[in-house]
Amino acid sequence: MQRTLIKELKENIGKEVQIAATVDVRRDQGKMAFFDFRDRSGVVQGVVFGKPEVLDVAKEASPESAVLVNGVVNQRPEKMVNEKVQNGDIELEITSIEILNKADSLPFDFDAELSLEVLLDNRPLTLRRKHERAIFRIQAAITRCYGDYLRQEGFTEFQAPKLVGGDAEGGSEVFKVGYFNDKDAYLATSPQLYKQIMVGVFERVFSLATAFRAEKSATTRHLSEYTSLDAEIGFIKDHTDIMRIETGLMRYLVEYLNKNHQDDLAVLDIALPLIPDGDLFPHMKLREAQQLIKEKTGVDKTTEPDLEPEDERWLCEYAQKELGSDFIFITHYPVSKRPFYTMEDPDDLGYTKSFDLLFRGVEITTGGQRVHNLETLKAKAVAKGLDPAKFAFYLQAFEFGIPPHGGWGMGLERLTAKFCGVTNVKEATLFPRDINRIDTLLSKTDDDDSKNK
Repeated sequence: MQRTLIKELKENIGKEVQIAATVDVRRDQGKMAFFDFRDRSGVVQGVVFGKPEVLDVAKEASPESAVLVNGVVNQRPEKMVNEKVQNGDIELEITSIEILNKADSLPFDFDAELSLEVLLDNRPLTLRRKHERAIFRIQAAITRCYGDYLRQEGFTEFQAPKLVGGDAEGGSEVFKVGYFNDKDAYLATSPQLYKQIMVGVFERVFSLATAFRAEKSATTRHLSEYTSLDAEIGFIKDHTDIMRIETGLMRYLVEYLNKNHQDDLAVLDIALPLIPDGDLFPHMKLREAQQLIKEKTGVDKTTEPDLEPEDERWLCEYAQKELGSDFIFITHYPVSKRPFYTMEDPDDLGYTKSFDLLFRGVEITTGGQRVHNLETLKAKAVAKGLDPAKFAFYLQAFEFGIPPHGGWGMGLERLTAKFCGVTNVKEATLFPRDINRIDTLLSKTDDDDSKNK
């Protein structure tokens, strides 16, 4: 018999079908056994009754076991219909069950509240939980929408290298790779320099790039390895052109989630973000934001060169309550706080044509217009203490002409966390790496590992 996906069972009421699935839940009731089965397409309830030989096998099918099940698809009696769950109006009357691979007893209750350490130490297992599956279906939707929307806006995807000869940000928190004879190489902190080069090739480009940061941090916001959703756009007038495209991207994503992922949002118990009308999210300059904070809270941050986490949270709360938006752009950060390739605003000297996009209390995007004049770019690199000779490969694109351009970088895991309502970015990372963890805690000893076996 050919396999039928669970989502197709309603088309087969009254017929015998075969499903290949995982046992989500098993409940024994005397001479009956009830199951919740799941496959890639959904879940369904199954029941064994009146068949002792099938019941004997069914009672060996532990949760998370892989099984092959034959059964008749029946319509549930009206009083038994559960409209709140998928396939709540049908039931699979099981006629045979084959255990393809029996699972051991679970080391914890799947539905229990788990500590972050337990959640991550048991990642191969905890990823199967309903909550985690919802998170990473949302994440998959984000990457799908990211590519779909940008392609329809004329962008071309490219693959950025992960090994680089220099650091785009000019920072020290990089992973050095000792392989290339007497030359230093690094794991890329960003595809920045390469996406600017690619503007000269395709004009509009995007990349889903793996990025690495050797920060000595272990906060709820930081990872040592993450996915950077990057885009770069040629022939712009200024940074607001970039902000408009990102506004359209977020609107497209929210509409897609609203149409296709209501079940996942319900599991996560979170609403879709507020998005106001118009082609550009609410926006204000950094100094305007700091002045607003001072006026409304009495806390003076007007001399600070950047926003603190509590400022980002306050501004998002303000935007939601007063502006009807869960998103807000903050623009014009000081030259001192932005990389050398960021363009200074000639009408607002000392400040840049750059922005951060804040969402639900945290910065999810950094972007802005770039310097496209070669000599200005060299001078700004020197002013940041960088040697232009180390960026000769990158600067070659500007030597032979490149249009006015700009773009953004966005952390996939941080964006996922905010859409899904989880407080720690590691919960929105399939296999998180930070200073303390590569799959398991690095502080664990061999004895600790042997105890967990």
